[in-house]
Amino acid sequence: MKKLLLLAFFVISNHVFYGQIEELVWEDNFNKTEIDLNNWNIETGTGVNGDFGTGQIDRATDRPENLRIESNVPGADDGCLVITTQKEFYIDRHYTSARINTAGKGSWGPGHRIVSRAYPRDVKYMGQGFAFWMMPDEIPDGWDYIMWPQGGEVDIMEYVGSIPYNNLGSVHYAWFWENNEWQSWNHGHKGAYYNYETKEVPIPSDPGYGNYPPPPDNPNAGSYAFHEYGIDWYSDRMEFFVDNNVYHIHYLNDGGGFQQDGEDGFMIQNIASKRIGVSEYSNHFHEWYPFEHRMYVILSAGVGGSNYTYGGSIVPEAEFPCSVFIDWVKVYKIQNPSSINKDSLSKPFKIYPNPTDEYLNIELDNLKDYNITIYNISGKEMIKNINESLIDISMLEKGIYLISVKNDNLSISKRFVVN
Repeated sequence: MKKLLLLAFFVISNHVFYGQIEELVWEDNFNKTEIDLNNWNIETGTGVNGDFGTGQIDRATDRPENLRIESNVPGADDGCLVITTQKEFYIDRHYTSARINTAGKGSWGPGHRIVSRAYPRDVKYMGQGFAFWMMPDEIPDGWDYIMWPQGGEVDIMEYVGSIPYNNLGSVHYAWFWENNEWQSWNHGHKGAYYNYETKEVPIPSDPGYGNYPPPPDNPNAGSYAFHEYGIDWYSDRMEFFVDNNVYHIHYLNDGGGFQQDGEDGFMIQNIASKRIGVSEYSNHFHEWYPFEHRMYVILSAGVGGSNYTYGGSIVPEAEFPCSVFIDWVKVYKIQNPSSINKDSLSKPFKIYPNPTDEYLNIELDNLKDYNITIYNISGKEMIKNINESLIDISMLEKGIYLISVKNDNLSISKRFVVN
């Protein structure tokens, strides 16, 4: 990571593709006595809707109790940014934390490596978490905003105390433009976990909550030491890595990673003898391709107040203060790889007819080896434990539904319409 010239490569099927890190174009090593406001904005408060849109229950402040620079941190190259979550009553909340971002001061898109060296030392309980992530710094012509998730979101490091041995790297996006308006059902998400022990996607691929707090001397927990979390952002894909171990590849277009069929996909592939999550696609509508535009960096910690925030609601036994150390953030220019002739990977199942009204057929080898469920667009289970290829869907109301096929190595969903 210290070298400006680095050849990163891996193999998919029998093909090799690569990119070269050319030069360092931006960095903050946090070696000054105070946060460099030429690089960062300090966000305070609780967000527009009272929870920053994430369901957290803390208040972000600019106080040194929550946000400061520290020197002589063991394991750090030099100084560190320290974000500390406190259990305390402050203004209107019982927890405080901090968050900073580079909006309007630094943003990057395809052709860059964005990477940070971080140590979530005290993140050890459900409800505690830290994120190194990105949000859009560009908007479509003629608009004065871009709605989430139409504008996209990239979570490079999403580490929570309830899943202590794994980090999540993922993208959020919308399926439809919807006139740039929020719709609760209009949300796609593709991500993969990185296991610190095996340095690949774990088995099962979704490790679930539990086994916290980790012992302080367990090197397989993310809270044990510094690691380098980043993405290599190409014109057609993002490669998520920890310590240069790629564990998630997200292709932007339909057909980038699988067969072109108009469906999102995710599958664990064996690539260079490693389990890597391969997903596609997020360019669903022509009004805005979210991951072809610049995004700014956010460093934030917080306290979970719901099941979907920071790995779950905060538990009573959680210990505070809870500090995370960020050694540095760096951005490199990266040369896009040469085009390759890559074989498409086949999807594991087909459904028909679509649209339908009474029955849905599913073609899937070894159907009984999978967990098959139909959800409505709000994520509610409608039909579960499906074990027959002909599915009676006559009880479903008209609308859009998802049929999900899962096992330990695979998770793919397809949309279908009931009319």
